[in-house]
Amino acid sequence: MPESTVNDSSRSNDSVWSDDKRQVTVIARNMGFEYVTIGVNLLLGIVMLPFNVSHLGKSAYGLWVLTTSITTYFSMLELGYGSAQVKFAAQYRAKRDAAAINEITSTLFFLLMGVGTLAYVAAVVLSYNLGTLFNLDPAQAGTGQAILLIVSAYVAMSFPFSVFGGIVNGFQQYYLNNVVSLFTSILVALINVAVIGAGYGVVELVAATTAVRMLCNFAYRWNAYQAFPLLSVQWKHVRKARLREVTGFSAFLLLINIAGKISYSADTVVIGAFLGTAAIAVWAVAQRLIGMIQMLTRQLNDALFPVIVKHATKNRNDRLQIVLLHGTRLSLASVIPMTTVLAMLASPLVTLWVGSGFGGSIPVIYIFACSVSLAVGAMTAGSLLKGGGRHRLLAYTSLAGATANLTLSILLVRQFGLVGIAVGTVIPKAIATLVVLWPASCRRVELSYARLLREAVWPALWPAIPTVIVLLWTRNFSNGWVYLVLNAILGGAIYLAVFTWLAINSHDRNWYFSQVRHLAGRPSVTATV
Repeated sequence: MPESTVNDSSRSNDSVWSDDKRQVTVIARNMGFEYVTIGVNLLLGIVMLPFNVSHLGKSAYGLWVLTTSITTYFSMLELGYGSAQVKFAAQYRAKRDAAAINEITSTLFFLLMGVGTLAYVAAVVLSYNLGTLFNLDPAQAGTGQAILLIVSAYVAMSFPFSVFGGIVNGFQQYYLNNVVSLFTSILVALINVAVIGAGYGVVELVAATTAVRMLCNFAYRWNAYQAFPLLSVQWKHVRKARLREVTGFSAFLLLINIAGKISYSADTVVIGAFLGTAAIAVWAVAQRLIGMIQMLTRQLNDALFPVIVKHATKNRNDRLQIVLLHGTRLSLASVIPMTTVLAMLASPLVTLWVGSGFGGSIPVIYIFACSVSLAVGAMTAGSLLKGGGRHRLLAYTSLAGATANLTLSILLVRQFGLVGIAVGTVIPKAIATLVVLWPASCRRVELSYARLLREAVWPALWPAIPTVIVLLWTRNFSNGWVYLVLNAILGGAIYLAVFTWLAINSHDRNWYFSQVRHLAGRPSVTATV
């Protein structure tokens, strides 16, 4: 499709396009706000869960969780369009094409408005059949119906409003949305306490907190206009050609999302079918620990995606090589110390946290540590393929991996139990990373695979060896949470010291330090990624 025309003043106005050349500063700012938001949400979750259970009762709280969990499946109706908005906002930002951004945003806004309406109709049908679908008495079915209709209204509204988040993310101003998310989480928690303190029940609580979340959608809309002042979402900008353009990308994002759903839920289904619910509880311990690590270490690659799209649009393979090398190295350097420490301290950690009865999760943690290290290490390559025109390969690889995961888990579960399922998870991940994703991303940016392994993978991998040696000795002295935490800090410090002073060369070390000094407000040489 030919590039749409815009006036010359909009093309030359750097402030409108937010073309910040201090790329490291932008990424660090976005990641910083992301981690603050994650930390606050984790803390609020720890505090609010027992508060709500104690005041609402297990039955009412469980009904709340059950009915709201139904709406999580509505996300599949997005069809990948919401995520595609980020890619095309970044792509046409690089071209400074305001008309294209407005046409795509308007087209997706009205399309997703229709999707949201269909989602709510589905929710209405489901709400009147809760008593049939689940083992609920008439009173519970009525309460669940009210909760589902309230929450689904917010979900339906979120479909069209997601395009505004895509604009903000495409313009690399994630921190604006994180500020809104942080404010929303705190306000929802305060209203939660106030509603329960006033003696109201679960329906009133859901109505009040959902109303807050719906109103905060307008703050995300405001952010989009701050990020891109030329934004105009109107029916007159809707174009069928833009829909075809975006669908050619979003369809493969949908396949990737489906693969993710299969991979995430398949293991639990297999365990439930072959080993029973007690084994699911043991598995959940390992899954929860590894899930936290993956959540904490994926932020860099989320921030890098618009950067990748920008450089790919401008055919800057030299820049993409830098992103691939440093993104892969830093991703591995963030996840490997965590997984190494977790694996070395798994036994005392599990015993202290949930008791000796969950010892079966320890070997699963060992295998999961390898799996999540591969997954995080391949994220930059995956983002590069997705943003650099190789999204089809990424989608097919994801589907093949999910299918292999399910197949291997079924084949291995009878003989090896939970360990067999864990092995069935890590094998497809290893093959996808080592045989497909890393080599394909290297070919995309015209970089040798050997150089990626030599300069990105190996420097992040071998510092784990001295970390393991030290923790094998010190963990024998672990006795309680204090010693466990001190051991974890020691392991992380050893890895960081070896990685910083021995694993990477002096040029890269000085560059990293210069960026840290720059972020701290001290003079340094500014580099662009």
